[in-house]
Amino acid sequence: MVNRTIAPKIKDAVEFELKLPPYRKHTLRNGVEVFAIDLGSLDTLMINWVFYAGNCYEEKNLVAAAANSLIKNGTSKHNAFAINEHFEYYGSYFNRSSNHETADLTLHCLSKHVSELLPMVSEILTDSVYPEEELSIYKKNKQQHLQVSLKKSEFVASRLIDAYLFGKEHPYGRYSSLEDYAGLERRELQDYYRKYYQQGRCLIFVAGKLPPGILEELEKNFGSLPLRPHQDEAAVINHPIVPATQKKYTIQNDPNGVQGSIRIARNFPNRHHPDFQKMQVLNNVFGGFFGSRLMDNIREDKGYTYGIYSYLMNGKQESALMISTEAGKEVAPATIEEVYKEMQLLREEPIEEEELQMARNYMIGTILGDLDGPFQVAGRWKNLLLNGLDERYFYESIRVAKTIGPAELQELANKYLVAEDFFELTVI
Repeated sequence: MVNRTIAPKIKDAVEFELKLPPYRKHTLRNGVEVFAIDLGSLDTLMINWVFYAGNCYEEKNLVAAAANSLIKNGTSKHNAFAINEHFEYYGSYFNRSSNHETADLTLHCLSKHVSELLPMVSEILTDSVYPEEELSIYKKNKQQHLQVSLKKSEFVASRLIDAYLFGKEHPYGRYSSLEDYAGLERRELQDYYRKYYQQGRCLIFVAGKLPPGILEELEKNFGSLPLRPHQDEAAVINHPIVPATQKKYTIQNDPNGVQGSIRIARNFPNRHHPDFQKMQVLNNVFGGFFGSRLMDNIREDKGYTYGIYSYLMNGKQESALMISTEAGKEVAPATIEEVYKEMQLLREEPIEEEELQMARNYMIGTILGDLDGPFQVAGRWKNLLLNGLDERYFYESIRVAKTIGPAELQELANKYLVAEDFFELTVI
C-alpha cells in the first residue's frame, strides 16, 4: 500500500525515455499518402488534408489565402449556410488555414459520424464555386480588419520585420494592403483552386481512436479524385531571399501611443542545418521560455515589459532567430540594449550547468506535452514529414538537448548571437 505521508521522488524531465508513436501509412489509388495514427481512448477523430497551396505558389498577393478561406463557402449543390449547418449538425468542426508552403483543411468529429462528413469534404474539394457575393463579403471584412490592425504597433512590427529579413517580394516577407484585397477576382481564386486543390499535391493525416473501415472511407471519398502525391520535387518553387540592406528602423505608427513593439531578428538556416537543433537549446537559455535570461533580466529585474521571448521561425526554405517584445516607448532603447548585453554574456561566459539543466528539462517537458494525445502526435509527424525529415531527427533533437555542453553552446553564441548580424525594429 502506498504511504501517502511520504512525498514521491521528483523525476526530472530529462530522465524520461521519450518514444514517438509510429504511424501506419496507406496509399490511395491516386497516389495520395495517408498517415494514420491510432491512439487515444475517446471516439474522436482528426483528419487533416495538407495541400501544397500556400502563398509560395501564388502569382498575385493574397490569392492563396483567399482561395483557402473561401473553399467551403459554396458548391453547386450547397451554399455556405448549408455547408456550415451540415458540419454543425454532426457536432464537427471544419477549419481552413493557409501558410507559406502549404494550406490545410482539418476536420474534427466524432468517429461515428465520419461517413456522413467525408462526402461533404469531397464535394468541397471537387465542386467549390467561390460565389461572387461571398468574395465581396470576404474582401470587406478583411479590409476592415486590416484597417483596425494597422493601428496596432505589434501588428505593424511583425509584418515589417519579415519583409526586412526575407524581402518584400518573398512569400515569407509579403504582406497585405487594402488595394490587394480590393483587387481580388473570383476568376483568380477559381483558377488557383483548380490547380492547387482539385488537381493539387496532397497528403492526409488521420489521428485518434480510428474506427473500423476509416481507410476504406478515405479511399471511397478521395481515392478517385484527380489529386497528386505530395513528393513532386519539380513542383517546388524556391524564391530568392533578399534581406534589406539597412539594419535599424524606428517607425512612428501612432503619435499618441505609449508602447513600442520591438523586433530584433536575424536570418538563420532551416532545420536541415547541423546547428539548428543545437541552436534550439541555446535559444531556450537565451529567451525561449519564462525562465530564460531575457525574461529574468528585462521583465523580472528591469520591469520594462510583461514578457519577452526569442524563437526560431518554422520556415521550410529558411528560418530566422526572432526576439519579440512590447515595452513602454520611453524604455524601448534600454530594452534593446539589454538584449544585446545578454547576447554578449552568452558569447563571453559559459552557461552554468544548473541553468542549462533547467533549459533541458523545459525542452524535454515540452516534447512530453506534445506527445500527450493523438492529435499532438500527428502534429509532430506532420512537422517532420513536411520538412523532409523522419523519426531519426526527433530522437537526435532529444539527444542534443540532453548532452550538449556549455562550451559548444558558447561557440554557437559567438557564431550566431552577434549584434551586427541582427535587424532591429521599433514601432511606436
